[in-house]
Amino acid sequence: MYGHKLRLMTKVSPEFSDEVPVVWSVSADVSFKSNQFPKYKLGPDNHVLEEIKEDIKGPTLKEVVVQETNQLKEQHERLSVRDLASKFDKNLAAAAKLSDEAKLREVASLDGHVLLKKLRDALEYLRGQLAGQNKEDVEKAISMVEALAVKLTQKEGELIQEKFEVKKLVNFLKQASEDAKKLVNQEKSFACAEIESARAVVQRIGEALEEQERNQSSGKQQELEGLIEEVQEARRIKVKHLPIKVTEMEHELRELRLQIREKCIVSVKLQNELQMSRKTENNSNQLYELGGSQSLGSILRIQSCSNEAAELAKCSVQWYRLSSQCSRREPILGANKCVYAPEPIDVGRVLQVDIVSNDQKINLTTDGPIDKAVNLEGYVETLLRKPNNDFNVVISQMNERNYSSQSVHLFHVGKTRIKLSRGWITKARESYSKSMQLCGFRGGGNSAAKSLFWQARKGQSFVVVFESENERNGALILARKYASDCNVLLAGPDDDALL
Repeated sequence: MYGHKLRLMTKVSPEFSDEVPVVWSVSADVSFKSNQFPKYKLGPDNHVLEEIKEDIKGPTLKEVVVQETNQLKEQHERLSVRDLASKFDKNLAAAAKLSDEAKLREVASLDGHVLLKKLRDALEYLRGQLAGQNKEDVEKAISMVEALAVKLTQKEGELIQEKFEVKKLVNFLKQASEDAKKLVNQEKSFACAEIESARAVVQRIGEALEEQERNQSSGKQQELEGLIEEVQEARRIKVKHLPIKVTEMEHELRELRLQIREKCIVSVKLQNELQMSRKTENNSNQLYELGGSQSLGSILRIQSCSNEAAELAKCSVQWYRLSSQCSRREPILGANKCVYAPEPIDVGRVLQVDIVSNDQKINLTTDGPIDKAVNLEGYVETLLRKPNNDFNVVISQMNERNYSSQSVHLFHVGKTRIKLSRGWITKARESYSKSMQLCGFRGGGNSAAKSLFWQARKGQSFVVVFESENERNGALILARKYASDCNVLLAGPDDDALL
């Protein structure tokens, strides 16, 4: 039909080609999207069914705006202030370009409306001149032109909306660009201030380092001079003290040591003689004296040294321990015989004994603190290295009664308990507890230095005799050490304060 319309226009054109051309006025609100005549398909009653889509190169203005906005949102946090400002400038230029294109499209749309108006007026003129089938064709062409005008008006409205959005985006981008430039200038001023501050700090640090280097160089120079002087002094000393002189000095020192040792021996002999003479003078006036070595592992005995002295069997005896300052003394419970064997608790303490006879009280005191036993420390270290320690003993008393059997028993000192047994028969076996007591035997006798008193629990006690004094004292120290590890103080009657 479109081709038929063109043929009709060709036929009628010679009829009015010689006439004066008529210029029709165009409405001011007419706008055109493009400068080409659009293509349509007409259905029944000349209705426009479908617009043939033309290949439009590039996205629409709305798509470009949406795409650029999304990119700005995605990159906003990743861009620096300077990059953001540059991006705003680019988008502003793009928006201005799109605005120019919209103006061109507006002009083209206006041209399209002018062409449609001219075409409609021409078709109206032809309809008045023609009749019959040709007139119907002209009327169809007029209806098609009117439909195209309506479509063009719709497109114009969309273009006006897009133009408004472009203007809004341009204003937004302009404001954002100005804000970005302000931020850039502000950050630039801040950066310049920081750079100047950093330069000042670097300069001060450099000056401080230079001053420190100068001080260090002067200090090193002084230290080097001091070292040189020390080396020179050492060389002078080395020259003075030749190997021969050093050997001579060593011989002199050896001779001096020998002389000092000989004089010490003589001094000790003189002190011993002086003490013996003092003892002799004191004994001439005293009735009793203490005999025996005053050390651990020995026996102290009260001896009569005058014919006027009363018999010791008729006297009352009590042994005491003196404190380190000798300011107070503590009675040794059970030590009321003429014989007393010191135990490890007595080492380093002064012992004293009171002898009461016929309302007369005589007091005897050791010459000094009780000394340690020879080789006892090494023996105890050997015992501590063993997991279990068994000692051969003979039971002397059981429950404060003499024990007639002289068979050998095993006295076992463990880390958690003490056991007394013979073969598979167990006499007593008790763990360390507060009711247990262990100390040297205080009842006298020739074997007191080898005897030990053990109260396993209340109502069960033993007096055992070891094979040697070292075994008895080592067993005491070992048992007290293991009991202390179990938070138990193991001692004799009323001896807890000493531990």
